[in-house]
Amino acid sequence: MKKIKICAVVASRANYARIKYVLLALKENPDVELQLIVGASTLLYRFGKAIDVIVKDGFNPLRKLYYVIEGETLTTQAKSTGLGIIELSSAFEELQPDAVITVADRFETMATAIAATYQNIPLIHLQGGEVSGNIDDRVRHAITKLADYHFVATEESKKRVIHMGTDPAKVFNFGCPSIDVLTHIDLKIDNQIMKNYGGTGKIDWGKPYVLMMQHPVTTTYGSGYFEVTETLSALKDFTQYQKVVLWPNIDAGTDDISKAIRVFREKNKEDNFSFFRNFSPEDYARILNNCTCAIGNSSSFIREGSFLGTPVVMVGGRQENREHGKNITSCDYQKETMILKIKQQIKHGKYQSETLFGDGNAGKQISKKISVLFIT
Repeated sequence: MKKIKICAVVASRANYARIKYVLLALKENPDVELQLIVGASTLLYRFGKAIDVIVKDGFNPLRKLYYVIEGETLTTQAKSTGLGIIELSSAFEELQPDAVITVADRFETMATAIAATYQNIPLIHLQGGEVSGNIDDRVRHAITKLADYHFVATEESKKRVIHMGTDPAKVFNFGCPSIDVLTHIDLKIDNQIMKNYGGTGKIDWGKPYVLMMQHPVTTTYGSGYFEVTETLSALKDFTQYQKVVLWPNIDAGTDDISKAIRVFREKNKEDNFSFFRNFSPEDYARILNNCTCAIGNSSSFIREGSFLGTPVVMVGGRQENREHGKNITSCDYQKETMILKIKQQIKHGKYQSETLFGDGNAGKQISKKISVLFIT
């Protein structure tokens, strides 16, 4: 029997973490020929060059597509979307997939959705139906309307996708595939496990640390420098803890955030901060699981954080309306408020694990359902 060709597009480090176990299941599925396209920030060193992790995990990308325009402004973000449509359209024409699978709500995902739709290629969308607090909502819902099949992460998301007029028979909730990462590894952390990550600064992974990851917010473009400086300044108050800071994603405004991190790093070299570009999904899971507290605006704090019970301080409006577990407390960008919230979360300690975003078995279920959809 002829295999169904499923083309997956991975365009950021977060994309890969969320779709990795779907890719693994598709790769092992005897009904499927997996076609992997890797593009955008996954190819760039300054955003962690996630393609190195992807290849190390045993995947063989059939196409490597460069479509990020330098500058990371609102204009270059729009232009990168357009360039992504051009590059992906050519790749799809050459590969002739039976379906394209994409994830979440970024501008690269929009490019994938448009390129597939205009070539009459069925589109499979992961993590539709969610709401947050910025432009991602509009992008995510637009992709939902373009998509043919939907693998959502929560029951509320499923209801929203159906409410948008989608055939309920094409909407499936097996949970978020990023939770799969947490259930397939030993989550302990030590210096031996993390020895291959250089970063800037020194850290002993066996001692307490606070984790920070803060991305730009498109709808408050231009405020990133102030926002991140406030967060870093708040962390400086916690002298008894190591601080682990991850580089932001590629969204418009990332240059402001990167500049704020670099300026702070140069002025505070003795304050026990360490800075990193990227980790494998498994090692990031270990870091999130073992931190004393996390602060920032990453959706991973909500998804994986709820399952792990990690105490989180969510700052600003990037995730304002997203479903979340009891591990989340929110605040604005004021330093003193952040300090108070971090202290409260540290005092509370670990929360009980919640399965709001699934129980860690999404990848295989999604792969199996794709077989059913495209073979029958």
